[in-house]
Amino acid sequence: METIIQHQKPFQYAEAYISDMLMLKNIFLETQNLKLADPSFGLPFLLAKEGKDAIAFASLIANEKDEISFKIYDKNRMTEGEKRNFFSRAERYFKNNNTANFKDPKQLKSSISSMINWLNPE
Repeated sequence: METIIQHQKPFQYAEAYISDMLMLKNIFLETQNLKLADPSFGLPFLLAKEGKDAIAFASLIANEKDEISFKIYDKNRMTEGEKRNFFSRAERYFKNNNTANFKDPKQLKSSISSMINWLNPE
C-alpha cells in the first residue's frame, strides 16, 4: 500500500488593513450567522491568509469591564495546531503593540463604533 504525503502550505500572517475589512466582515457574518456587523466584530489587527484568501483574523475587543483583549474569527479551515499558532502570533502582536487602540478602552470603543458605521452603511 502506497502512502501519499500531502504538503500543506503554511499560512501567511499579515496586519489587517482597511482594504481587508470587507473580506473580514464577510468571515465575521458567516461565522456569527449575522446580517450586519455589530460591535463584537471589534477592530481587526492580524489575519491569516491562504494564498490571497483571508481565512482567519484577530480582532481587538473591549469587554464589559473595559479591559482590552482580542477574539479570533476563522472559517474552520485550520487544524488545532494552526489555530494555536495563529493565537500565539496574535497574542504576541497584541502584547507588543502600544498604540491607543491596544491600550485605551475608550479609544478602542470609538474606533470600533466608527468601523461598524463604515461597514454598515445606511
